[in-house]
Amino acid sequence: MSTLFAVEKKKILKNLFLNISTSVIKDKSITTSNNMSSFGTLFKVTTYGESHCKSVGCIVDGCPPGMSLTEADIQPQLTRRRPGQSKLSTPRDEKDLVEIQSGTENGLTLGSPIGMIVRNKDHRPGDYSETDLYPRPSHADWTYIQKYGTKSSSGGGRSSARETIGRVAAGAIAEKILAKVNNVEIVAFVSAIGEISMNKSPQDAKFQELLYTITREQVDGVGPIRCPDANVHEEMVKVIEKYRDAKDSIGGVVTCVIRNCPIGLGEPCFDKLEAKLAHAMLSLPATKGFEFGSGFEGIKIPGSKHNDAFYYDENFGRLRTETNNSGGIQGGISNGENIYFSVAFKSAATISQEQETATYDGKSGVLAARGRHDPSVTPRAVPIVEAMTALVLCDEYMIQQARTSTRLLVQDN
Repeated sequence: MSTLFAVEKKKILKNLFLNISTSVIKDKSITTSNNMSSFGTLFKVTTYGESHCKSVGCIVDGCPPGMSLTEADIQPQLTRRRPGQSKLSTPRDEKDLVEIQSGTENGLTLGSPIGMIVRNKDHRPGDYSETDLYPRPSHADWTYIQKYGTKSSSGGGRSSARETIGRVAAGAIAEKILAKVNNVEIVAFVSAIGEISMNKSPQDAKFQELLYTITREQVDGVGPIRCPDANVHEEMVKVIEKYRDAKDSIGGVVTCVIRNCPIGLGEPCFDKLEAKLAHAMLSLPATKGFEFGSGFEGIKIPGSKHNDAFYYDENFGRLRTETNNSGGIQGGISNGENIYFSVAFKSAATISQEQETATYDGKSGVLAARGRHDPSVTPRAVPIVEAMTALVLCDEYMIQQARTSTRLLVQDN
């Protein structure tokens, strides 16, 4: 009787769990749509596509109506991101030409969702047959199967960097909005490859000056390495070439600066602006670290030297800070100074070098992955970091504008 009761109890509990789960999902108390492939609150992007499917792209919701927008506004950043642009990147040759499918008419936004598509042309799904037997070391093959019970049989599926095309396209729209509302400028660049690094100490006057003056044209002007420091960028190129020729890969760091950011973006608790930026950056493939302002180096600086003293700037007509160890954010809220941060990208997991590993069923073996991959993802990550930065700022700006507008409507004086 006790065994029968235990079996019946299991059935009852299982049915109860299923009923509760179904009810919760129907009531939308739990929703996965906001977390799986979408980003943002008022300015929201949903991406789609895998590495070797027919196309990749996105839907952007929340773009204001009446703004001029064509493919010409979006294509430059996609061209900066595209593969096959140099010997330092993957040889996969995609033009990544964007097509706007909806949300505009006669070159103006309608306020409705903007659909954008980029067709995959140079895709070779057959290059990944080995991954049906072996999960690639440090890639997402094994964890995807554990989570979903299946995986894309070609490339990295949704964990492929091809997914970021939709982010970059959406980011270009966000950038145009930000430029119009406050002349916001976002510039990213490579600051380290492997052990070769430029000086980016927040205490260094030359680095702070660089943050005020660096442009995308200057970043691209030094070549595909995208490091503006002439003292180290040639060494960085040699490091990538070394690992490429050895059928290996190497990581690096992208540093980004935001200029003319409106004051007041971000929340004081869970949604601090630096937390939203960290979320955005660490959602990118291959990221392993994030720091802003003085970052980890700041722990070595006593408070008396780390504190950013205020002064009144006649030209700006407001308080500013003498130094910027805070990185443009204090208490989770933007203060009008340059916001700067760095993102660490690991060495790409898919390499052609033979690696001893195991099959999905646990048998020892050797994997030498085929496919075409970047020996260092860092240089091509530059426009992707810029795009995610723009998405965060555009969303936060709209949230703050909604708060400010409502406050002005209800305040008594």
